[in-house]
Formats: sequence, C-alpha cells, structure tokens
Amino acid sequence: MIRQVALDTETTGLQLAQGDRVIEIGAVEIIDRVRTGRHFHCYLSPGTRKVNVEALAVHGLSDEFLADKPKFSEIAGELLEFVADSELLIHNAGFDQPFLDRELELAGRGERLGSVARVTDTIRVARQLGYMRVSLNALCLRHDIDTSHREFHGALLDAELLADVYLAMTAGQVALGLAGPEATVQRRGVVADRIVIPPMPVAEADQAAHAGVLAAILKASKGKLLWPQPGEGSA
Repeated sequence: MIRQVALDTETTGLQLAQGDRVIEIGAVEIIDRVRTGRHFHCYLSPGTRKVNVEALAVHGLSDEFLADKPKFSEIAGELLEFVADSELLIHNAGFDQPFLDRELELAGRGERLGSVARVTDTIRVARQLGYMRVSLNALCLRHDIDTSHREFHGALLDAELLADVYLAMTAGQVALGLAGPEATVQRRGVVADRIVIPPMPVAEADQAAHAGVLAAILKASKGKLLWPQPGEGSA
C-alpha cells in the first residue's frame, strides 16, 4: 500500500520571520493513487497576529472569523497522526513546511514534518516532468481540472486540487526517480524496467515522406525547427 497526503496551508501573511502564523490546514489522503475521501481540515487562531490585508484578499479569512478557532497546539497531535508515515505532497514545500515546523516548535512539539513523513515538493515534480508553468492554477488548466468553484484560496480545496493535479501529472508513473535508485515504475502489474521494446524498421518510402514533412516545416518556420532536421537523424 502506498499512502500519500496532499497538504496545503493558509497563513496571516508571507513573512515567517516577522511572525506570520498558520490559520488554515487542509490535507487529503491518497492510497494507491486513489483519493479515499479521508481528510484533515481546521481553521486556527493566530493569537495576537493580525491577518495581512493582501493575504485576506487571497483567502478571505478575517480576524473576526478566526478569533474563536483553536490554537495550533490543540490540533498538532491530530495533524501529525494524519500525515505520519506518508509521502506528504506539498506545492511549494519551501513555504508551507517552515511555517508548520515553526508552529510545531511554538506548540512545544519535538516533531517536525520531515521527521514523521517524507515531504515531496510537487513544484519540483512538475519541473522534473518538463512543465514550464508550475502554479497550481496553471497545472489545473493544463490537466482540465475544474477550478470554477475556487473564488478564494482555501487549504482544503487547494489540497484536493493538488491531489488531482499530482495524480494527473504522474499518471502511469508510480516513481519519478525521486524515491531513490531502487524505485521501479509500475502500472497494472507490469514492471516497466523488464519490458523490452524491439526496434521497429521503417520503410524507405516512409522515411522519405517524413523527411519531406520536416523540410516543409523547416521552410515555413524559417529555420526554427526544434527537432533534428532532414538528414540529421535523431539523438
């Protein structure tokens, strides 16, 4: 069984060093590449820290709304239990992980995210797969994932979108070279590194036709062909 958890947070602002706090956490469980329906979600009181105006415009979580919400220390154990022993998928982990580690520190917890789960930055995954635009919105658009209900950023909603994006990006790729040299790509019970694909001969007439098409594209693009030009062969 492969257990993954897609996680997102919302914060009072972007400045961790200046005291901004986590005010919402959303996490969605995935087992063997299927969303199970289990999730973790909570809003949090940031104590005396006020929500930044720019952040409020993004997530819509006001000081008044958060005033009676629990403190992070009250939910820390439940959060750690939910993400424990999973691959934790975070879009831009370099932002969310330090915020959550800081909250764990302030709550007097000895654990950090990286000590209870293996953190994977899904932006890194997207870039390794060759995506040029790696924002969550751009990836949703790329994979036809509906975001019409996303009027504001919300941690649970964004975690759900992230889970769908990750599964779409890595369809058919259980391992992406991120899990170590022993990782093997598997799908439908087939071990990919045991598949032998024999070379396919190409008829001379087909080669000539292909070269003709490339020559026409080369002419139309004024020499800006990105793949091997006719006669150059392939790498």
